[in-house]
Amino acid sequence: MRLTATKAPRAITMWDFSWLERRWPGAGFEDWDAALSALVERGYDSVRIDPYPHLLAIDPHAEYRLIPVWTQHDWGAPYAMNVRIHDPLMDFLRACRRHGVGVGLSTWFRQDSMNYRLRIKTPEDHAAIWARTLELIDKAGLSDTLIYVDFCNEWPIPTWAPFFANTPGSRVGDWHSAASMQWMERSIKALRPSAPDLDLTYSFTRDLLNPEKLKADIGFLDFLEPHIWMSYTTDFDSQIGYALQNFDPVGYELLAARGPRHYRADPAKWQRGLTDAIDIMADWSARTGKPMASTECWATVNYKDGPGLDWDWAEPQISVRRSSTACGVTLNGIRN
Repeated sequence: MRLTATKAPRAITMWDFSWLERRWPGAGFEDWDAALSALVERGYDSVRIDPYPHLLAIDPHAEYRLIPVWTQHDWGAPYAMNVRIHDPLMDFLRACRRHGVGVGLSTWFRQDSMNYRLRIKTPEDHAAIWARTLELIDKAGLSDTLIYVDFCNEWPIPTWAPFFANTPGSRVGDWHSAASMQWMERSIKALRPSAPDLDLTYSFTRDLLNPEKLKADIGFLDFLEPHIWMSYTTDFDSQIGYALQNFDPVGYELLAARGPRHYRADPAKWQRGLTDAIDIMADWSARTGKPMASTECWATVNYKDGPGLDWDWAEPQISVRRSSTACGVTLNGIRN
């Protein structure tokens, strides 16, 4: 079923590439039925996952060695690991069907030892890997589990789309550049015949509060998928001196040491920065006539469930985020 054909709002969460990579005991996804049961119990009915389309398109039954994109965060594996994708993917989709959970497909273009993602040279190449992925899912009789395709997570941030060369002078994540707009439109047009019953889109996370950038013609997208981060909508991180550290725990240590006190000094300010951004996205949706679904709406991010850490300051942020997105045109997602 198309996501946009849903009569009632869907509650969607992001399981990214963790659904496959975090299956050791205690990692959260070692038992898909248990994880999906808990998800449904909490009120969710959809997940967004990475089916590794660029690797399925090379050889769906091969084994690939994945290179960690980080070691400090709880998304995916923190070490290099070997994976097979096709059979686990189909098993996961069957589990989702058993639990009545719809599946949105996206991709972070995980790097493997051969860096096969760099074989993507054109928008048509980009569409072709998705066409092959959908073909394999259809052959397994599981197309009914799908609700949409997001061509690339947070397009076109180089970490996730290293094959794309943006317009010279563009900033990181400039999805509204001439080169980006052309790539998106051509790739969606190329995939459309292979996915007549699915909504197609690209997700974004940068330049979402700039009214001039939001005037870009995104008519080729079936729905909007903005990722709203308090890190980008306020200066909270810079005020406490925090910066994303993918391979060093210092970022977590600094956030734990300074974050709670700084947040409690003016919680309304930080909550307002997030809710104002959500309102801007809702207005964008209304103005363009495009439905909106957000699988990532972050308040404080990269805070671990570490020993003795205070969570009282984080819980109000979650409540504000969930109530605000629920009142908009869309869905809010938090990880398992």
